Amino acid sequence: MASDTAAPTSPEGAAAAPAAGPLAGYTVVDLSRALAGPHAGQIFGDLGARVIKVENPAAGDDTRSWGPPFVGPEDDRQATYFLSCNRNKESIALDLKSPDGRETLEALIARADVLVENFRGGVLDRLGFSTQRCLELNPRLVILSITGFGHDGPDAQRAGYDQIAQGEGGLMSLTGSGPDDMQRVGVPIADLLGGIHGVLGVLAALLERERTGRGKVVRTSLLAGMIGIHAFQGTRATVAGETPAPGGNHHPSISPYGLFACRGGAVQISVGNERLWQKLCAAFGLDPAAEGMADNAARVANRAAVTRAVEDAFSAYTADELIAKLAEAGIPSGVVANLQEVYASEQVASQGLKITVDHPVLGAIDLPGPPLRFFDVGADGEVETTLTEHSAPPLLNADADTVRAWLEA
Repeated sequence: MASDTAAPTSPEGAAAAPAAGPLAGYTVVDLSRALAGPHAGQIFGDLGARVIKVENPAAGDDTRSWGPPFVGPEDDRQATYFLSCNRNKESIALDLKSPDGRETLEALIARADVLVENFRGGVLDRLGFSTQRCLELNPRLVILSITGFGHDGPDAQRAGYDQIAQGEGGLMSLTGSGPDDMQRVGVPIADLLGGIHGVLGVLAALLERERTGRGKVVRTSLLAGMIGIHAFQGTRATVAGETPAPGGNHHPSISPYGLFACRGGAVQISVGNERLWQKLCAAFGLDPAAEGMADNAARVANRAAVTRAVEDAFSAYTADELIAKLAEAGIPSGVVANLQEVYASEQVASQGLKITVDHPVLGAIDLPGPPLRFFDVGADGEVETTLTEHSAPPLLNADADTVRAWLEA
């Protein structure tokens, strides 16, 4: 069961955080900064929890200064980076080295269900908030600790930065056009996966708490996030003894599967079985039994020849024409959209993947939306219960009075 918390309100009495959702009634204290921890906190907020972000009074979360781009008036510029990972939260600024800061954090911990932190190992201990101390204050507390490389082992004290984790976790060795062109993923994927895996662990711990009545510590890292998504590339290394290398825009184990040039552009196709290969060949006049193309293993071994044959067949079509023809033939296909095109998509809008919030400085702004939807199912069918009212990422210390009043109530 969740802690005994009330729905947060603004000084004017209006709701300041989600009042519905699967985690309604739960309280999360978010001590984290940058991206991995804040992304986890944002997910908790999207799921309906009250998320109280504790920030450094001097400048707040590091990402408040990460830019460009910045938006808004010249005297109150807002970092779009911060806006990406802090919706559905309240902000209170606390100096954790001061008596007031420590006392306020103690009170928050005592009322919370979850504490999120991504400090380097030992920092919270030195501030007087070791895991033992936090669980003394609140035995039902679930603590999420996200580090760069794990809380123990020879690299425990290394700072966790996304690109370094992408490199040392092997992801960059798999990404790029070839062995001499290794690339980072275009988003901080190690940070994001650290947050996502952390949320998964916390939800499991909250379920366990229903049986035991006790909280616990959940630990993950950016390195763990990278290893956790190696999938078939990992077993190529551990089982087959291979060392995977970047393969560009083509699948290393399936052919044809990837990005193929056409007239004035390119399209992606996914020919994941022999039935689809037969359909592709029938639609574009290819010989499905040609030498080196009779089955998937042969096509993978002869990928360059398969790619040339497919691109020769596609060269007569523009991307739009080709997408239509592939759809008619039943071949999974798509284009490579830029982000402006993505957020203009009717499908994206229909899934709630773009939301509008009212920011106190910027006014109405569009943000990427949460990736989960929820439904109740009854005799009359499904009724969506997804949280649709979201609050904008907070200004620094904007909710201090509200949070303090709640603690004193």
